[in-house]
Order: sequence, then C-alpha cells, then structure tokens
Amino acid sequence: MPADERVTRSSFHDLLPLSAPRPMAVLPTRKWTNEEWGRIQLGYGARDMDEKWDVFTEDNVVYVHRSWTGFGIFEAAFGPADGGGLMILGAMVESDPDRYGGTSDAHSAVMLELVLSAIVLGEDATELRARLVDLAKPASAKADVPAAALLHSHLGLRS
Repeated sequence: MPADERVTRSSFHDLLPLSAPRPMAVLPTRKWTNEEWGRIQLGYGARDMDEKWDVFTEDNVVYVHRSWTGFGIFEAAFGPADGGGLMILGAMVESDPDRYGGTSDAHSAVMLELVLSAIVLGEDATELRARLVDLAKPASAKADVPAAALLHSHLGLRS
C-alpha cells in the first residue's frame, strides 16, 4: 500500500479489540505537529512478516495492533496541545500478559510513542530506542541481550 494512501480498519482482517483494556497511567508527552498528525492519520500496515505493527485512526483515536495476531495493544486519543499541535490526552493499553508483555507504565508509554515515531512517521527515534532498551533490560531474564535483539523483538526494527 502506498505511503500516502490511508489505512483503515477495513484494510486489515481479523483485528481483535483490547481484551483487558487498562488506562495508561503514564502517557507520551510529545507534542505532534499538525503535519505529523496528518501522517499518523494515514496509518501504517505491516509490509512483511518481519514488521510487527498495524496502525490506523478513527476520528481522533489511534489504534495500534500486532500485525501477526491482530491483537489490539494500544488505543490513544489525540487532542489539541497547549501552544498548538496535538498530544495524546488519554490512552488504553492491553493488560492481558498473553497478548502484550508491557513491563511497566513507562515501558508502554515509550513503546506507544516509538511505534508512532519510528514505524508510522519513519523517524530515527534514537533516544526513544535507547529508553526502551533501558526499560526492557531489567525485565529481561538475560541482562546481556544486545540492544538490537530487544528492539527487533519489540518493534520488528533493527537498531
């Protein structure tokens, strides 16, 4: 699907809603420009088996699903930010550990922002990647797991 063609719920098959939604206590604090919001609204569909995320919007809500299972992982409501642009005003995260292994509220906030920044907008997001690795390592059974392996397992991205 071309990058400028909008992805919608009907672009995907077998999407499943969050089974155990929990309000996110920590939200990304980024202010998104109107241009970035326009790109986010186009969404993103995984292009191959290595990509892990499908993203689409309905009205002001962004839905983030795992591409292989169709499991809903995040639902984020965007609204006006002070000083212009948009920000996430509230979000829900999947709390069923069989569907999503978010290790903490901070981890989920970074993961949501990283999916939108790196996957949807195509940004480098180096700082977010480093924060995710820092947050994921203590929860890992193997403290010596390389950063690239953690990023690939969480995002489907290579560092």
